[in-house]
Amino acid sequence: MVRQPLTPEQIEAGRRLGALLRQARAGRDLADVARAAGISPETLRKIETGRLPSPGFGTIICLGEALDLPVQELAATWLGSGLPLEAAS
Repeated sequence: MVRQPLTPEQIEAGRRLGALLRQARAGRDLADVARAAGISPETLRKIETGRLPSPGFGTIICLGEALDLPVQELAATWLGSGLPLEAAS
């Protein structure tokens, strides 16, 4: 299976998501948050900097739990609405 290149919109969505995660992590150590989410610190670093703009669903769920971010907020950020999904509809 060949993976299709990401669109510019998907790359930008990854940057928004990374910025939200970085902001939510605030003063917490990157390695501690990565460990709590069950991922490597390098993976979290790549997500936060936008070098991994399309992380797996399970990874995002685990990061949301580790950072107390609701899935709706993560999804709204990805979509670029900045609003919970119910309000964006």
